[in-house]
Amino acid sequence: MALPLLDIQSISKRFTDRIGIFRKQDFYAVKNVSFNLYHQETLAIIGANGAGKSTLAKMLVGITEPTSGKMFFKDNELVYGDYAFRAKKIRMIFQDPNDAFDPNYNIGQILDSPLKLATNLSEERRNERIFKTLKLVGLYPEHALVHIKETSSSQKQRIALARALILNPEVIIIDDTLSTLDFSLKTQLTNLMLTLQERLGLSYIYVGQNLGLIKHIADKLMVMDKGEVVEYGNAKELLLNPQHPITIRLIESHFGQRLTEEAWAR
Repeated sequence: MALPLLDIQSISKRFTDRIGIFRKQDFYAVKNVSFNLYHQETLAIIGANGAGKSTLAKMLVGITEPTSGKMFFKDNELVYGDYAFRAKKIRMIFQDPNDAFDPNYNIGQILDSPLKLATNLSEERRNERIFKTLKLVGLYPEHALVHIKETSSSQKQRIALARALILNPEVIIIDDTLSTLDFSLKTQLTNLMLTLQERLGLSYIYVGQNLGLIKHIADKLMVMDKGEVVEYGNAKELLLNPQHPITIRLIESHFGQRLTEEAWAR
């Protein structure tokens, strides 16, 4: 049997809140979450606000340190602080690209930053990689000289995707990136990401609430509530036959009703 790209085993994140002057209280943002992700597979993670989705995503990409549990990439254990290894394997597209870009940089500088940090490529080779990646996301090499402030919302999303791709990762985490776009732009970027998945063999983890999008792109679905996984399995089977009240509520809230085989085909 094929080895999973990601094997997540009982990962948890505990935070401590101060109550008054002398008392503290622990709470789990993520508690005992386990799942795996295979080559060219898409996992969607849904849940209400505060369910722990974003905290989980930040642990996967290495921004947040887990309290307990283990994470493996192709049998290599991931440990907090392993940027040099993890940055080349797992990348993240953040929800609002405006918050993720240095406003003083042009596009070329934005794409060059991870190359400088995580590779030993010469300037010439870095530029070649930048131009190639811009073409992959539907932009031109000339865009490298364009200041980020001069780009449209659609272009910013493509630049965010380009920055995620620049180190040739195998897993990309998408933190509800497309939610703010109109239908036309959302469709264009979704199709682009699916094309790149097929072309480059990428695996995606989509974190968000857009069940209409998830219905079309996800192979597996994980539902979280209060930091824990309440349902996990094949996306179609889970959406057509949800068992947990949270899953049922999310489906009915988005589609207006429970899904049927007929509705699924639309």
